[in-house]
Amino acid sequence: MSIISKNKVQKSKPERLSDEALLELVQQRTFRYFWDFAEPNSGMARERNRDTFQNIVTTGGSGFGVMAIIVAAERKWITRVEAVVRIRKILSFLSGADQYHGAFAHWIDGNTGKTVPFSKKDNGADLVETSFLFQGLLAARQYFSKRNEEEKWIREEITRLWEQVNWEWFTRGENVLYWHWSPDHQWKMNLKIEGYNEALITYILAAASPQHAISKNVYDNGWARNGDMKNGKVFYHMKLPLGPDFGGPLFFAHFGFAGLDPRGLKDHFADYGKQNLVHVKINYRYCVDNPSGFKGYGKESWGLSACDYKKRYYEQSPLKENGTICCSAALASMPYTPKESMAALRYFYEELGDKIFGEYGFTDSFNQTHNWYADSYLAINQGITVLMIENYRTGFLWNLFMKDPDIKNGLLKLGFESPWLIK
Repeated sequence: MSIISKNKVQKSKPERLSDEALLELVQQRTFRYFWDFAEPNSGMARERNRDTFQNIVTTGGSGFGVMAIIVAAERKWITRVEAVVRIRKILSFLSGADQYHGAFAHWIDGNTGKTVPFSKKDNGADLVETSFLFQGLLAARQYFSKRNEEEKWIREEITRLWEQVNWEWFTRGENVLYWHWSPDHQWKMNLKIEGYNEALITYILAAASPQHAISKNVYDNGWARNGDMKNGKVFYHMKLPLGPDFGGPLFFAHFGFAGLDPRGLKDHFADYGKQNLVHVKINYRYCVDNPSGFKGYGKESWGLSACDYKKRYYEQSPLKENGTICCSAALASMPYTPKESMAALRYFYEELGDKIFGEYGFTDSFNQTHNWYADSYLAINQGITVLMIENYRTGFLWNLFMKDPDIKNGLLKLGFESPWLIK
């Protein structure tokens, strides 16, 4: 691996790189969040780079981290052997960590494997975070396909953990999945996983489970709400198929699609490639239009999603914004809007790099209206940046995940169409 400067941010205006060189630099630098900054005992991804989170690892962010490690091995930033060692460490940790009917908590103590409460009543299973973790692990199961004992162990351990998750139990006997369960508070959070948001992947994994699968009725009635997740309104001359007005925060188009390939993915509710493309374009057009008059919005500076602003984490969208641009929002949209995303990447790097480009890639966000630039990195946003840029460049993670036999079975069970189902 090449040596990368440990400076907090770049100190001078950078030389102009080719598109490919810039993409490579940003991916590799961002990957180091999951490699150099991983929690040392577990190998898992720390939630963020603040002292109070020193030992707290994140389940969903670690799923993205596993995928980033695969990308790094494929691109030879690390060796395959190094990747095997790290993935084995992660799996060994997960095998001893707290589980709830096979699901994991949002936050885990990287030293002990015990649950760290995400909120007062959220101190048990988080099914959506668990799904982001297994999106990564199933991609790893496909990638580590060699017959040696080390890679065979990885495949077998992922399969064991995968088959333990009792997705059906999280329906409570109803036609819907529930997000949380607590050993102390049971179902008191009472949050149904209903569309449309980032959790399509949760239902697909739940249907794909070889041991504890949900039925199609749970998907149709619970997730899709019998079609009530449809939108159908026109924004900026584009019809939005699903979700809230203006599409919501951009992570809806990113987090569940790190492995799930939206290209040609259809069911009787939507074409998900079109859904994500329209969602991203509406978000882009909104920032260019800038109806609230925030400083810094424009064709080269756009992207509203969930991110840090000062000391808090906020969900930014066209319906709920304070002028904060989320760096990963535009960058992870690269597969959908390559021209617009590349313009944002160049602006972030060439014009704002001395403020936001550091040892682990771009920091989380910035707000030029208030002359504020984050010094924080957030695992889930760092991860999705690496992964979606890779899918834009090569389709690598989509190729791995969509070849998984269980995933194919789940998609067929739910009535999806995809080019991967006829290959």
